[in-house]
Amino acid sequence: MGTHVIEAGFPVNSDAEFEAVRDIAESSSTTVCGLARVVEQDIEAALDSGVDMVHVFVSTSDVQLEDSMHATREEATERAVEAVERVKEAGVECMFSPMDATRTEGAFLHDIVEATADAGADWINVPDTCGVATPERFRKLVAGVVEAAGDARVDVHTHDDFGMASANAVAGYGAGANQAQVSVNGIGERAGNAAYEEVVMSVESLYGIDTGIDTTVLTELSRVVEEKSDVPVPANKPVVGANAFSHESGIHAAGVIENSDTFEPGVMTPEMVGAERELVLGKHTGTHSVRERLEEAGFVPTDEEVRTVTRRVKDAGANDRRVTLAELKRFARDIGVVRRDEEVRA
Repeated sequence: MGTHVIEAGFPVNSDAEFEAVRDIAESSSTTVCGLARVVEQDIEAALDSGVDMVHVFVSTSDVQLEDSMHATREEATERAVEAVERVKEAGVECMFSPMDATRTEGAFLHDIVEATADAGADWINVPDTCGVATPERFRKLVAGVVEAAGDARVDVHTHDDFGMASANAVAGYGAGANQAQVSVNGIGERAGNAAYEEVVMSVESLYGIDTGIDTTVLTELSRVVEEKSDVPVPANKPVVGANAFSHESGIHAAGVIENSDTFEPGVMTPEMVGAERELVLGKHTGTHSVRERLEEAGFVPTDEEVRTVTRRVKDAGANDRRVTLAELKRFARDIGVVRRDEEVRA
């Protein structure tokens, strides 16, 4: 579907993961990336897996340096530079991440970015590791990294702890980042990462930028990942959720029947993401939706019959449940609504 880079995994993690990354690198026509700490064993495993890019990372916030990595700023910088140099020596594209960048002291963040860029890093990633950034703050931080990175391109990695991962990723683009790391359905550590489908469609539809992604398979991709990961997609998930293009309210449904742009974004249609529009029947349903669904089912209702069926739909949906098409047909038959084929025979 045109995804630019696939970060396939952490090759040193286990034999199984090494083999998975290797297999993906061998079978994919896009750039495949392997993850590595600034540790020789990690880097060599990533290089041996045959990836096109190695993404090396080191903690840079004081809390992580002291209580996770147990290293000084100087030691972190030295290891980061050595890691970048080793990857570049192997002739492979290199990305460097100052982990927990949004909680890292500003001057040190710029220093380590400059050092790794000077060492040959092709990409500098800006990770909001703990999801504490706001779009305004993240935009300023990324702009500073873009300046410090020199000729290296900038990438962003955002987490959704406060529900702002996708907004922060888009803010990163606004600050000059060339790329954002995303995950299908937003799955990831804790509350997850910026969602692939949300970031792509925001850039495509709201900013009018052609990403090169085939967006018409986003919904299919979401369903595949939902099944394989066993992580359910909420019905109200933007872009790919079951309710993303469904309408129950009588006012909304009537407007959409007349012109879908009335109560949909317009710049993003269900067809663009491989989904279908749905008129949902329930307690908020109006006569326009009922008539539309009855006619689709082959009935030819009068105005009074539509009103009668609508009342039944509202009553059935009063307990916060949806009315199925089978129930709608039963309501129509109960009050004697004529079917189109019966009308023709008569």
